[in-house]
Amino acid sequence: MTSNIFPARRGVVIGAGPAGLMAAEMMAAAGLSVTVCDHKPSVARKLLMAGKSGLNITKAEERTKFLNAFTTAKGPLEPILNSFDAPAVQGWAEELGQNLFTGTTGRVFPTVMKASPLLRAWLARLSDEGVDLKTRWRWTGWDDGTPVFDTPDGMQHLPVDVTVLAMGGASWSRLGATGAWALPLRDAGVDIAPFAPANAGIAMKWSAHMGAHFGAALKGIGLKSGTYRSRGEAVISARGLEGGGIYTVSRGLREGHPLMLDLLPDQTREALTEKLAKPRGKMSLANYLRKTLKLDVAKIALLQEMARPLPGDAADLAKLLKALPVKHAGLRPLDEAISTAGGVKFDAVDDGLMLRARPGVFVAGEMLDWEAPTGGYLISACLATGRWAGQHAAAWAQRD
Repeated sequence: MTSNIFPARRGVVIGAGPAGLMAAEMMAAAGLSVTVCDHKPSVARKLLMAGKSGLNITKAEERTKFLNAFTTAKGPLEPILNSFDAPAVQGWAEELGQNLFTGTTGRVFPTVMKASPLLRAWLARLSDEGVDLKTRWRWTGWDDGTPVFDTPDGMQHLPVDVTVLAMGGASWSRLGATGAWALPLRDAGVDIAPFAPANAGIAMKWSAHMGAHFGAALKGIGLKSGTYRSRGEAVISARGLEGGGIYTVSRGLREGHPLMLDLLPDQTREALTEKLAKPRGKMSLANYLRKTLKLDVAKIALLQEMARPLPGDAADLAKLLKALPVKHAGLRPLDEAISTAGGVKFDAVDDGLMLRARPGVFVAGEMLDWEAPTGGYLISACLATGRWAGQHAAAWAQRD
């Protein structure tokens, strides 16, 4: 009698961040024998770092607005994000025992704020599903189609039926995302867009008097660079300007557009002109702005830094307050950026995220050429692409 029992197909996921772990979960659920390899001593380091300031796992907002955050990549990402949307991400986190809350801006967080409880529960579930996790295994490429790893026990070949690559972008290299994977992929004929900083701070060459304001927040400002706009906050630091408002418009700076700040976005230019037309008397200009417009010290300092000497005409000063040009020294270096633009082009993968140049090899997460602002979009898209790649990898491996 012929047996119908065959060994389970084997899959490897290279990279143990959110995209890789989600791919492994989907592959294991489909019945594959799954190994996850990561070159660091522990997994999901960037996820844990993100969780230090509150793990923002997704954004609860209207679907079209959510998709628009991905700008030029929203076309290829749309079916992927729709298949694992914000409600689905929340349901997945709740299944892992996380109580969630939604902030006033739609950002969704675990109530404990940190990433570690979710990660522990997730790793426990993967272990229960038989996923084998190997750390300090650094992928070096292929040998006759077989993935090869540099490990503490020397070079290791890992024969598998299917592979998912999820090694992140090229920022925060100390957490594991080095971008070193680009070389073997280019050698394999994969088209890769150059890496560039996304969600990056802005470098500034401050004058000496700005030192007193390092650490101060510019709250409730409007920011614009090219077509990118934001309403939020920025922080003055020794290195430059940082914070969510800056990150949202940093792509505009990267594309060569100027940065303009609206220091008082809730007041019209006409209203400001009327207020500034009142006599100043013996007050200094700084005190006059503080008392007349309720402009705080940090905003006054930045205004003077960027536009000294300030115009005496009320209309000209109002215009400057509503559209302050920021003289800067470009974006902070790539390795300091929160995320990465560039990576494997969508033309280089099929609809299931399989490399056209390497059948049986799928790509997920920040390795793909997409970017989005902070605020839940990044982690949500990493989870969605990991899920999509894992499902299609399992189907490919099990084809007859």
